[in-house]
Order: sequence, then structure tokens, then C-alpha cells
Amino acid sequence: MANGQWYPPEWPDRIRALASGELTPATPRRAATVMLLRDGGSGPEVHMLRRRASMAFAGGAYAYPGGGVDPRDDDHLVRWAGPTRAWWAARLSVDDEAAAQAIVCAAVRETYEEAGVLLAGPTPETVVGDTTSEDWEADREALVARDVSFADFLDRRGLFLRSDLLAAWARWITPEFEPKRYDTFFFVAALPAGQRTRNASTEADRTVWIRPAEAAARYDEGELLMMPPTIATLRALSAYGSPSEALGAAGAQDMAPVLAQARLEGGELVLSWPGHGEFTKRIAPDGAR
Repeated sequence: MANGQWYPPEWPDRIRALASGELTPATPRRAATVMLLRDGGSGPEVHMLRRRASMAFAGGAYAYPGGGVDPRDDDHLVRWAGPTRAWWAARLSVDDEAAAQAIVCAAVRETYEEAGVLLAGPTPETVVGDTTSEDWEADREALVARDVSFADFLDRRGLFLRSDLLAAWARWITPEFEPKRYDTFFFVAALPAGQRTRNASTEADRTVWIRPAEAAARYDEGELLMMPPTIATLRALSAYGSPSEALGAAGAQDMAPVLAQARLEGGELVLSWPGHGEFTKRIAPDGAR
């Protein structure tokens, strides 16, 4: 039985076009995604959403809340709790503190926009409680519409961004043959007490809390569709017995970018992700796999 690896049918043609010089790679846009965890009783559960089938990119695939970096979030300092911006710049291997702030802001903003969970508080040691009231929802919708930047939202609310509640886990870059490319930083975080998730994303038709090992098993059975970074991080999370264990292990995770490679071997296309052999695809000249 085939697994649930997302594999668009146009990839072979795009790979060949790239190899022949007919396709110029798009510049990746920085993005962030968050693996939000909670204690499920018998181990941690992760919050996942299913992208609407109508979505041009990865329609029907299960993923985590996430999205692109907003350039407006690096133009002034926000109230900040946790490791310094310089520490984050080093951990994320980015050029400067402003870039690090924008990436961390994207992680917190997207978790709020798509899951209704806000990793911020009125002091460096606290987190806001329930965010489902009408005034919070109006702010969330303004963020989704990009009517306001996340930095401005935090300022107006007088909130500290709790970077200490996040931990960097992995970094994956969309293959060069994809028309839209992202340089995505994966973070892990625990659901704050007093908050609850909901399907707040216009791009998702379903959300679930699921044990990482169960999600991986359902992927292996072909039941859940996922992109390589999603299933790779799920398998990694399966090793930990609680959200706190996973957060504690994040510092040892390799943040070197993972970028798919494509090569020709005797007329056959070979698509691989370094360090992740399970995703290797061999594509015959006629497109058969």
C-alpha cells in the first residue's frame, strides 16, 4: 500500500525543466510553523490541520499552523521575554536580530491566526487566558487580513512575546523546482494553560489533536496525506513522552536546512531529501514510479 507522501504529478516535468535550464528557481520566502503540543494522558498530542482540497499547494495534506514572515515585524523592537534576539539569530542561523525577531513573530502570529492560541502575556512571566471573546477575535481577523502587523498588535495590547515558550526544531526549504518556495523554520511549543485551540484558519477544513506516532502510522497506511517535513518531524516527536520532554530535547535538534535534490541516473529521475531516505523517489522516463 502506498503511503501518504504528497507528490504532485507535475514534479517530474518541473524537475526536467530545472535540469535543462528552462526553469529558474524562485527565491524562497522565510516562513515559520509550530508543532503545538498538549498532554494527552498517554503521551503528547500535536495539533494538526488539514488543508482544504481546493488549495493550490498541498491541498488535502495535514500540516501544522504556519505561514510566511511579515516584513513589518522586524521594523521595531517588540516587548520580548525569553532568550535574546541575538541568541535566536544564532540558533536560527540568520544574519541579524531583526530577522530573528520577524521569524519568531511569524511563529507566534500564525499559531494565533490559525489555531487561536497566543504565546504572549501582559508580563514576561505570564500568558493571556481565553482568547475567544469578540474583541480578541476582531484583532485576530485584522492580523489575518494584514490590516495590522503583529508587532503593532502586541504594542497596542501591551503584550510581551514569550519566545521562551518556543523551541526551534528543524528547517526545511521548498525544492528548487516548486513555483512557490519557503524557507521554513519549525518550532515546538506547549499549549498554555487556560487556552484552547479551534479551527480559525480559512485554509483548513479540519483540525485534530493526535499522537505523533498515530499520525505517522496513518500516514504509513496511506490514510493521511503529508509533505516530507511534516512526517519527518512527527517521527522525531514520537520519541518523547510529554510536551516538556520534547521541548527539552529541542536544543539538540539539527537546524541545518533540508533541501530536496534531484539527479538523473541512466534516464531515471531520482528525487531525494538528504538525511531522509524514506522520501526518495525514482521516476522512470515515462513518469512511472
